[in-house]
Amino acid sequence: MRVSILAVGRSKPGPERLLTDDYRARFDALGRGMGLTALDIAEIDAKGAGRDAESARLLDRLPQGHTLIALDERGKTMDSLAFSTLLTTARDEGIPGMAFAIGGADGHTDAVRQRATRLLSFGKMTWPHMLVRAMLAEQLYRALAIAANHPYHRAG
Repeated sequence: MRVSILAVGRSKPGPERLLTDDYRARFDALGRGMGLTALDIAEIDAKGAGRDAESARLLDRLPQGHTLIALDERGKTMDSLAFSTLLTTARDEGIPGMAFAIGGADGHTDAVRQRATRLLSFGKMTWPHMLVRAMLAEQLYRALAIAANHPYHRAG
């Protein structure tokens, strides 16, 4: 199964990018033996285009047959165990891929929210979009670590 992050904006060199790249590499290494391809991050360049154009470009980049999960302030929160189950259940059911959408500064349009199978929130606080990438990459890696019974996830 393919896993993708579709993110509006371009990441710049810095600590958030380093952190995202680190968890992406960890995901890739652990995922190989678990039926998951490398974590793909597609950056949607829509600088100054506005929310409608950002959302249209994001939906255009959604791979065929992928389940879309939009990170959205209106979404529901999940704990890491439930997130792991979401990912591994999709894999086990033969879903070709999952794509996680991170909108621009003004969020997603109704078109993205309606196309998404699920709206996911990282809580009620507002997070910088580049940090959300790192947090999502970490949770994707953690989801695999939980499924593999890897010691990375120690919560009991």
